[in-house]
Amino acid sequence: MSKTKAEITAGILPDSIHHSAEKEAFQRLNVGLSRILKGLILPLIILAVWQAAGSLGIISENLLPVPTSIFQAFKELASTGELWNNLQISSIRAGAGFILGAGLGLLLGGVVGFSNKSEELMDPSFQMLRTIPHLAVAPLFILWFGFGELSKILLIAKGAFFPVYVNTFLGIRGVDSKLFDVARVLEFNKRKLFTKLILPAAMPNILLGIRLSLGIAWLGLVVAEMMGSSEGIGYMIMDARQFSNTEVVFAGIIIFAAAGKITDSLVRLLEAKLLKWRDHFKGEKGEI
Repeated sequence: MSKTKAEITAGILPDSIHHSAEKEAFQRLNVGLSRILKGLILPLIILAVWQAAGSLGIISENLLPVPTSIFQAFKELASTGELWNNLQISSIRAGAGFILGAGLGLLLGGVVGFSNKSEELMDPSFQMLRTIPHLAVAPLFILWFGFGELSKILLIAKGAFFPVYVNTFLGIRGVDSKLFDVARVLEFNKRKLFTKLILPAAMPNILLGIRLSLGIAWLGLVVAEMMGSSEGIGYMIMDARQFSNTEVVFAGIIIFAAAGKITDSLVRLLEAKLLKWRDHFKGEKGEI
């Protein structure tokens, strides 16, 4: 008995869709690996030149230890458990400060973005506070809240607050006013207006604010741990500096850099998933 055209098509389509999905996933994997490899080229060149300059005695190892010495110091710290203990403490502080600061930034940025009255009341004060450096307020935080965890978390939260606040505000104010007219015609309630219109339109700015906020959270952590702490990566760096142990200082700096890059990459992955709908310029291929 011969199959009908519909039956043949029904049998072929699932296979073709499956192969197409596999091919697309493989292409994405190749693109991702290619980007990682390209991103490693410059750091590897710098490391090679750095190692060569140190080995030839062009640079003093007391001032700039060679990468192999730093790697050895990293191994020793890892084997004793000191590295992981300090990294865990620093990560908890940075995470708690970021969640507190970014959460408040998202909330207040939304409130000020929605309301002109709130902007007139709160925004001038926030903008003044935003310009105060971490180092200027760190002694006050220690005086007010002591040397415990609270002062460190609040100092980190202070830095993490403003990028999310400013970008949430700008994202909401950047929504096309014509879309609000469409929402009125469609009789959107406030919940629907927020979830269907404002949040998707403001999302690129909000995610940018989160990326910047994470970077500043790590910077705030360094300040907090260097000003007064007995644990953490920042304390480990300060302790090593006092004994002129530059290998450990560089190991700590590299840990901060790696942690910052990992958290930034996680937000970029989230950005790629949430902003699939966005059609934007991705740069010219083959251009530097």
